[in-house]
Amino acid sequence: MARIESVCVYCGSSPGLDPIFVAQARAFGAELARNGIRLIYGGGGLGLMGEVASAAAAEGGAVTGIIPEFLVTREGKFGDASEMILTADMHERKRLMFERADAFVALPGGVGTLEELVEQLTWAQLGQHRKPILVANIAGFWDPLLSLLDHMRANAFIHGANPINLLVADDMAEILPKLQAAAAKLPERLLHGPESVEAISRL
Repeated sequence: MARIESVCVYCGSSPGLDPIFVAQARAFGAELARNGIRLIYGGGGLGLMGEVASAAAAEGGAVTGIIPEFLVTREGKFGDASEMILTADMHERKRLMFERADAFVALPGGVGTLEELVEQLTWAQLGQHRKPILVANIAGFWDPLLSLLDHMRANAFIHGANPINLLVADDMAEILPKLQAAAAKLPERLLHGPESVEAISRL
């Protein structure tokens, strides 16, 4: 039975308009730290990225930032990470984020956040990994995406042969229990073993 030890968080480099986005990002960062779960994220110090990281670090949590060199100035590299990795490009960044994470959580964000989330869903749909993927549906932020996925199912572009297993949490307190419950159904080797890394290296 596998257990979540690290979570990759995708989120915006802006704070968004609704103050609840910042408040919930900080709450989740602190929750990760209190549960001894390492935060893996994009390494930025701005927006929701900076909020989740600073909250985790303030609670004594382990924080790994992974950021391409060309984004260091634009996204304001976070200064209090316990580990900061500079990559040559976005592809290396995403590969390392996948390898180091046991699960993936998308907080509110923009196109980059959506792209990273959809890429993980695509890899999972193609059978390349079984790590849990969850959207934190703060203030209904992800409702349009969830409706789109339902629309795709209704039109038989998503079906039993190629399912999308996306977890949804409307409250921050639901996230870790849902991730742990999903991980508990997996063999350890699929979460932490070499198979979890080798699958993505084949893509």
